[in-house]
Amino acid sequence: MVEPAASAVPAVSVSPAAAREPLRGGFASTRFVLVEPSHPGNVGAAARALKTMGFSRLVLVAPRVAQVQDDPEAIAMASGADDVLASAQIVPTLADALAGVRWSLALTARTREYGPPPRAPREAVVDACRQVPHGDVALVFGNERTGLSNDDVERCSALAHIPANPVYSSLNLAQAVQVLSYELRLAYLGMPVPVGGGQPDDGGSTGAPLAASEDVERMFAHLEHALIALEFLDPANPKKLMSRLRRLFARSGLEYEEVNIVRGIAKHILLLKGKGGGAKRSD
Repeated sequence: MVEPAASAVPAVSVSPAAAREPLRGGFASTRFVLVEPSHPGNVGAAARALKTMGFSRLVLVAPRVAQVQDDPEAIAMASGADDVLASAQIVPTLADALAGVRWSLALTARTREYGPPPRAPREAVVDACRQVPHGDVALVFGNERTGLSNDDVERCSALAHIPANPVYSSLNLAQAVQVLSYELRLAYLGMPVPVGGGQPDDGGSTGAPLAASEDVERMFAHLEHALIALEFLDPANPKKLMSRLRRLFARSGLEYEEVNIVRGIAKHILLLKGKGGGAKRSD
């Protein structure tokens, strides 16, 4: 469980050089997503955590306090990161928060039967480095009391668990954001940058770009429709089939052309069953 924010504390002084650090590469294309945060103070403290590590993109999914950027507690806990807090994007669903994202990491303290295979944060952020040259990546954090739902976890590309003290593993939401933003900062700073700036490069081994989150979700919807038409999937008794398939695909990630292949298979199944081809494949 994540505890509410503590009272505001003085801001840490930042050197002039650090204050001028440019947001480049992964620092500018990484979103930190808080799903249904309850406490304004935690939102402000998360904004502060991001700014200390050089990040600025905070996305809030259906926060309990609608205008949380203006909440006095949030502003106090931001403690100098008012710009990050004020520019936070508020969206109604996690699907909206992940629109256009190539790779996403769900943070959870609980063991999940389904969803992507869990990894340690330091290992998981290596995949962020591989995908960030191709587009946005996102780190997703759950509600302070209940964490992320199983559906939220299954929507993400990867899953991470902070290996805290098992006797007392209760991390504040902003503390979890701080840990992951620190690990990601180290990973990004370790990526060589081409002469003259531009996107980070790892010597040609960045990996192929993964399909955008919304394309993957449309693929799963299309595949589910086809499996129902085949009577392989009983919608009245699905037995976690789609969850298992999500876990299967999450092990390696889905590239753009692979999504189109799966959708092509689903389309032809539906045509053969006289159900129509379903939605068109992504362009």
